[in-house]
Amino acid sequence: MAPTSVPPLIAHRGWARQYPENTLAAVRGALLAGAGWVEIDVQLSADGVPFLFHDRDLARVCGAAGPLGARSAAELSELRASEAGRFGRRYADEPLARLNAFVGLLAEFPRAEAFVELKRASIERFGPERVLDAVLPVLAPLGARARLISFHVPVLAMARRRCALELGPVIERWSDLDDPDVRALGAEVVFCDEAELPPAGPLDARGARLAVYEVDHPLRARELLARGASWVETFAIGELLAALGGREGAP
Repeated sequence: MAPTSVPPLIAHRGWARQYPENTLAAVRGALLAGAGWVEIDVQLSADGVPFLFHDRDLARVCGAAGPLGARSAAELSELRASEAGRFGRRYADEPLARLNAFVGLLAEFPRAEAFVELKRASIERFGPERVLDAVLPVLAPLGARARLISFHVPVLAMARRRCALELGPVIERWSDLDDPDVRALGAEVVFCDEAELPPAGPLDARGARLAVYEVDHPLRARELLARGASWVETFAIGELLAALGGREGAP
């Protein structure tokens, strides 16, 4: 389990402010900075290999055309997740990360925990069963250190029947907490955009622990935690850890 002395901050796609998102460099940077929790996004290649990737197409991160799910793992291994628009050639050699490499990296940080988001792009392309077939065995070495999250509630309902991992819907509106399918899930965690929260008062996620994204200001983070959020998710993990009393590592 993550140490209690670590501020309850989730590294959103790793340390995405300082590194290309969802790369092993971004995850390692976040963990070296002192993060206790890391969130990553997962999509399948055309031949069913789970990769860390957020977007519906490869353009922004890799400078390539089309969706990740249309290419084989071998083809994807030839691409680079450099985010050239933000970093130029600084990370020109950074590969797309496979989920099994992410699990291997977390073995080096045994107190860190992971939130693994199953992306709708892959669920729509391959179906929820195939996505779970590909992802669950890879995550098995992490045990309870991994949690599954998704905007797609049916894949989480299927996961409830297939594994013992904690589950969390990413809700699009605060009122979605009262959606019958969300309530039936009995989620342990809930993720919600900061912009969709009630403007004031306690943040009651119907008994689930709440993670709020995307927050990069320490005063706002403290406010949300004081209102009842269990975690704050941020691209600026190193900067917020430093501001809230955690460790910061240099990129």
